[in-house]
Amino acid sequence: MKAVILNEAGDVGNLQFAEIEKPVIGNDEVLVKVISVSINPVDVKSRAYEGVLNWIFEEKRPAILGWDISGEVVETGNNVTGFKEGDEVFGMVNFFGRGNAYAEYVAAPADHMALKPQNISHQQAAAASMAASTAYQALVDVAKIKEGNKVLIHAASGGVGHFAVQIAKHFGAYVIGVSSGKNRDFVLSLGADEHIDYTTENFHEKVQDVDIVIDTLQGKTLSDSVDVVKDNGIIITLPTPEIPEDVADRAGQKKVNIEFMMVQSKKETTEAIAGLLEQEVLKPSVYKTFPFEDIAMAHLEVETNRVVGKVIVNL
Repeated sequence: MKAVILNEAGDVGNLQFAEIEKPVIGNDEVLVKVISVSINPVDVKSRAYEGVLNWIFEEKRPAILGWDISGEVVETGNNVTGFKEGDEVFGMVNFFGRGNAYAEYVAAPADHMALKPQNISHQQAAAASMAASTAYQALVDVAKIKEGNKVLIHAASGGVGHFAVQIAKHFGAYVIGVSSGKNRDFVLSLGADEHIDYTTENFHEKVQDVDIVIDTLQGKTLSDSVDVVKDNGIIITLPTPEIPEDVADRAGQKKVNIEFMMVQSKKETTEAIAGLLEQEVLKPSVYKTFPFEDIAMAHLEVETNRVVGKVIVNL
């Protein structure tokens, strides 16, 4: 089968096409013929930085990047009862670990897959895998979101952000989305009650008494977020577990919890996302699509940090 391999981190020229053996599935896995994959920021960081690549893949080379897939089951393991050949499925494969998604066929743990709702495309399903799972686990599992909570979402037009707006609204929160002004209408169309244009306004001066902050940026954004959260509120930060000491001290003084969260492949999350997609509570935004042979271009698109929704590669 055709796959994209990576022997060492660096620029997009290091992504190489190769013919490799089709994977052999285990008893608890399904073999998925991939139709679409989603490109996430972690894909780009893994490709670009040797430290990240080694963190995830250790010294095993070549690496096959990617975790988000949507496609068709072509084989099931002996212990698999929830899927059959021909089922359309999607999910985030083996995160944190080796997803091997940049390939024509992927061996995926059955517990990491869900049936693709018939009302969405494979592109939308792939788009919803890691990003929607991250937003869901952050808001539901970590923050324990409740009706009436005030939720501030940074980068609200991005991959995680645009799902976080929709999920928070579904749970009855008052949602404030931060993005550039050109994406204001998009963020409001997702259900946000309020929009802040970070290019002309300072959320730090406009918002107070927030229960939950979803921080996808860190830096000054994280630092300023401490000041807008009420006592015993929570900031969930996604980029790195390394919280500056001065920020942690200020949060402690204000009784604000800062929690680093890294998404995990979990059956419960994937099935919850599938349900929200089927109910049309979640509407994935596909920003651009690329053919498999242009996967390098897809990486460059994500690197612009200007993506509204998700970048998808079709096989």
